[in-house]
Amino acid sequence: MSDVRVIISRDAAEREERVVTTGTTAADLFPGERTVIAARVAGALKDLAYEVADGDVVEPVAIGSPDGLDILRHSTAHVMAQAVQELFPEAKLGIGPPVKDGFYYDFDVAEPFHPDDLKRVEKKMQEIVKRGQRFSRRVTTDADAREELAAEPYKLELIGLKGSAADAADGASAEVGAGELTIYDNLDAKTGELCWKDLCRGPHLPTTRMIPAFKLMRSAAAYWRGSEKNPQLQRIYGTAWPSKDELKAHLEHLAEAEKRDHRRLGAELDLFSIPEDIGSGLAVFHPKGGVVRRVMEDYARRRHEESGYEFVYTPHATKAKLFEKSGHLDWYADGMYPPMQLDEGQDYYLKPMNCPMHNLIFDARGRSYRELPLRLFEFGTVYRYEKSGVVHGLTRARGFTQDDAHIYCTKEQMAGELDSLLTFVLNLLRDYGLEDFYLELSTKDETKYIGSDEVWEEATEILRQAAGKQGLELVMDPGGAAFYGPKISVQARDAIGRTWQMSTIQVDFNLPERFDLEYTAADGSRQRPVMIHRALFGSIERFFAVLLEHYAGAFPAWLAPVQAVGIPIGDAHVPYLEEFAAAAKAQGLRVEVDSSADRMQKKIRNAQKSKVPFMVIAGDDDMARDAVSFRYRDGSQKNGVPRDEAVTEIVESVERRVQV
Repeated sequence: MSDVRVIISRDAAEREERVVTTGTTAADLFPGERTVIAARVAGALKDLAYEVADGDVVEPVAIGSPDGLDILRHSTAHVMAQAVQELFPEAKLGIGPPVKDGFYYDFDVAEPFHPDDLKRVEKKMQEIVKRGQRFSRRVTTDADAREELAAEPYKLELIGLKGSAADAADGASAEVGAGELTIYDNLDAKTGELCWKDLCRGPHLPTTRMIPAFKLMRSAAAYWRGSEKNPQLQRIYGTAWPSKDELKAHLEHLAEAEKRDHRRLGAELDLFSIPEDIGSGLAVFHPKGGVVRRVMEDYARRRHEESGYEFVYTPHATKAKLFEKSGHLDWYADGMYPPMQLDEGQDYYLKPMNCPMHNLIFDARGRSYRELPLRLFEFGTVYRYEKSGVVHGLTRARGFTQDDAHIYCTKEQMAGELDSLLTFVLNLLRDYGLEDFYLELSTKDETKYIGSDEVWEEATEILRQAAGKQGLELVMDPGGAAFYGPKISVQARDAIGRTWQMSTIQVDFNLPERFDLEYTAADGSRQRPVMIHRALFGSIERFFAVLLEHYAGAFPAWLAPVQAVGIPIGDAHVPYLEEFAAAAKAQGLRVEVDSSADRMQKKIRNAQKSKVPFMVIAGDDDMARDAVSFRYRDGSQKNGVPRDEAVTEIVESVERRVQV
């Protein structure tokens, strides 16, 4: 044996040099540290069974870290696949990567999985975990792997993809990656006999016994590698956590999220629907949902007008020539609806973006530097052909309305515009009740961009400075920008801590060139404007869904479709409350009176289910004192409020945009 020098690095400030002997594993470097489940060596994740080499810098990977959670969940996916094949021997394996908060595995089986099947699989998984099977990595060749996995057609396809760009976007990289080909064997803890195996690049937990807590969630159909041209497989989703308490907390969080699901609330509160007769991803707003949407739009419109935006309107369809000019048909055709042939064979498309039409508005006449910055704004409806598997209520739709702005400015004005834009965006989101933000800055992809390095660096630095002035956390997204310019996005956390991408601010060096946009500068020369894309809500529909889930349907009074409902104790009190409602409506309030035959307590329950902010109750005593009684959402009550003061209280609540 010979000496091996390694450096154990726990963080930038804590580095320890250690001399060990050949054959020492990563596990030997961290004895007794039960939370360490893998190691990072020279930037690459390794199993704890990895034998360290001279000069290695070894970092421990804890099970609760992002990398550790991925390894835990990937290992649990293997256990699930083993359980499925033990119960359903004919099942063929697809892929099984970790995903946010969990994992999945795809199977080719004769019949879809049923809930009882998942219970059987979960029970079998618990048995495998208790056996403490060892995950053992084995390097193989393409030829040997093909022979060994001859009965697994999907694995054979993955072997052919090894190292290709095609394997990166659909989970295949978790199986083969770009390096050497490896198989993981699950070995019996006592005898070392092979229990199961899978093509996988790893790494994995040392043993199945190190999986502390997991649960299978649901099954669904999924196309192999995400393409509708491929066979449809059955996907089982699960979740795994470092402790039973964390699993319990996650399940409770999911239960709360389910209660807040905008699709469920949309039906319960009669806000919107997505009729099958119209089609997937195409919503209709009912009267109450229409009220909320109109109020959202009206407030946004007023704030934009106050900030110097000019409103424009553009059609829903256009000749193909426009999207050829903009480049959308080159790089976005798969996301567009098929063309309609009109005017003797001329192709027309439903628009997926508003920006090309805004460029035509800018270019409709000569522009002077005195007009800049020119801020064009539109509630523009667009259509994108999302795959059926990703369409999700209002948050991922096929037809939706963007609150779309495009700012044209001089290069010298760019810094001030980006700074004021970000402030405007954040303040407006706060007005709607979102308060917890962080920012993400997407920078240049060195392999795919247009424009000079100097201009990219300047725009990126300006965005960074603008973000820094907001006092918010800034997360870098290296190489994540589109080819035409850097982008900053606002990420918002809702009432239960979920993150939603909201506003985006995107510098564009591409479209002004493609459309040959120019303005006359102060010296008479023709100059190219800087173009900035800005979608504040993303889309009206999506923002509606975010707010609906954020408030769990209990909108603040200013957004609520019905701000107050009159509840008479008896029929004799209906006219009195109708007078109150008329006075309130004269103040611009949205008030209804429940004159149904239901008992008063049923009317109160109905108002609570409808999440109305104010219940206005009236009986004989109230009428005698020209007053009403308030009942609030939290169940508290205030009696004997003079009618004028009651109207004023509701008006003030609406004007303050506060939750009651």
